[in-house]
Amino acid sequence: MFGRCLTLLLILAIPTVASAAAPRTFEEAKKVGRKLYARQSVEFYCGCRYSGTKVDLKSCGYTPRKNANRASRIEWEHIVPAWVIGHQRQCWQSGGRKNCSRNDRVYQKAEADLHNLVPSIGEVNGDRANYSFGWLQQKPSQYGACPMVVDFKARKAMPRPQIRGMIARTYFYMSDRYGLKLSRQDRQLFTAWSKQYPVEAWERQRNQMVGCVMGWGNPYVGPIESDRCPAPKVARR
Repeated sequence: MFGRCLTLLLILAIPTVASAAAPRTFEEAKKVGRKLYARQSVEFYCGCRYSGTKVDLKSCGYTPRKNANRASRIEWEHIVPAWVIGHQRQCWQSGGRKNCSRNDRVYQKAEADLHNLVPSIGEVNGDRANYSFGWLQQKPSQYGACPMVVDFKARKAMPRPQIRGMIARTYFYMSDRYGLKLSRQDRQLFTAWSKQYPVEAWERQRNQMVGCVMGWGNPYVGPIESDRCPAPKVARR
């Protein structure tokens, strides 16, 4: 219940950013993300509160697994990893992520898509790496009271129940919008998660918040209401 309440806080703020266009780069997306989540700052995987880039680990009972320094800061996590996006693009074969970020317009848009971007405890972001999500038998214990599980041998991660449905719908959205292929195993898992954890009010409101900036919503969550979006700021001459 505690984690659920913190998840709900994530989306209570109406966007303070009015944008005429979606972010063009990952760096731009991170700057916009910081402003979007500034009023009610709650981290994604564990539900910790944070301010700026500093995480209040006690707010969610988080215990660093190995890297206390990285655990203390917020990083911006791609739900569908940049590695996964890039490895389905030719650009990655000729220079990796840097080359894709500089020269592949589809990759640039996918990497900067705010629907796929969330604030994460740095240590969890690093541990999750580019691992796929899945069901794991281990009980959460690696990060204190945080219910995230990472299996380094199996190269898989299992997120807390409150965000599983959103993760599934984000994968479906990214697959459709950017032509990403999902394995049969992943599609079966995310179909099950999407049904078991249906869209809730907090996810709809996050979709609205992000959609106001991007210009569109995640159709697996629902459309955005354009009349609820802040009017773009008009530059003074």
